[in-house]
Amino acid sequence: QDAFVAFHVDKVLVSKYLKSLQIGELAPDQPSIEPTKNKMLVKDFRELRATVEKMGLLEPNQLFFFLHLVHILLLDTAAWLILFYFGTSLMPFIVSLVVLTISQVQASWLQHDLGHLSVFRKTKWNHLLHKFVMCHLIGASAKWWTLLHSRHHAKPNCFQKDPDIDMHPFLFTLGKKFSVELGIKKKKYMPYNHQHKYFFITLPPLLFPTYFHCHTFYIAYTKRYWADLAWMLTFYIRFFFTYGSLLEIKSLLAYYFIFRMLESSWFVWVSQMNHIPMDIYYDNNLDWVSTQLQATCNVEQSLFNDWFTGHLNFQIEHHLFPTMPRHNYWKVAPLVKSLCAKHGLEYQCKPLLTAFADIV
Repeated sequence: QDAFVAFHVDKVLVSKYLKSLQIGELAPDQPSIEPTKNKMLVKDFRELRATVEKMGLLEPNQLFFFLHLVHILLLDTAAWLILFYFGTSLMPFIVSLVVLTISQVQASWLQHDLGHLSVFRKTKWNHLLHKFVMCHLIGASAKWWTLLHSRHHAKPNCFQKDPDIDMHPFLFTLGKKFSVELGIKKKKYMPYNHQHKYFFITLPPLLFPTYFHCHTFYIAYTKRYWADLAWMLTFYIRFFFTYGSLLEIKSLLAYYFIFRMLESSWFVWVSQMNHIPMDIYYDNNLDWVSTQLQATCNVEQSLFNDWFTGHLNFQIEHHLFPTMPRHNYWKVAPLVKSLCAKHGLEYQCKPLLTAFADIV
């Protein structure tokens, strides 16, 4: 199926695991496409997928990713050097925080590429560098991220299937249909009529330093991701050893919590601008393209937008081709637009600030 093809780079290898699950073949009179799925759209998308592969758009430019990693490491080093050379007064403290935040967010975009197996053609190299970037540079579990993010990609914005919308209805009520449903059932956990106000002081600044912090360790421990936990400890040892030599304990803890809040704010606004304003409802078992299009939108391209969002401004292309290296999204975008136009699917693309406003 299209989801299987989209997620796996080495299809020969993963197909070996499916042999034990095969129970037979479809009879000649059995349809291969379910009634809820658009047969012609499925056919056209598979042709587009074949075209993309022939054009070499699934092949990574490793120089691009190497330079991206270098700029992350340089920023990470510069954050410490600023405090080392200029002292720990207010201005160097703030500048260092900003530089480290940029490094951490850019590292989160790179680990996203590695988690999707889009940096190397060899799966094992993606996994190895993913552990270095996610566990050592960021301090979170690579396998924890893969577990959650793969589910998000399989069923984006589908209630009880997409973990990214698990905050409904306990913290926020998401989507027009669900808001009405909660109103009819009179379920009220929060003052939802004010959620556009308390969003600013809850999810963006606090997702990383509170929930994600606890959840990544909880999943890594309960699922026995011992290698991830060992890699994660190297981040905390490195951080508290290097910055602890310059800052007193109160300043050190404040530094850590503030940069996590800044990192979290940047990440939440970028990651949610593509999904939260879109349709959020139960799984309707639509075809791959329709499932992704109704839950995702794009943000206009520019050099700044590409860098600032880690190319997640091309969210539609990323969701249709999750293993595609991000530097090729702009090349496939015209082909995706043509496919959408042919089948009457809405292809939303907005200015960056409009996308942020649509969240609110």
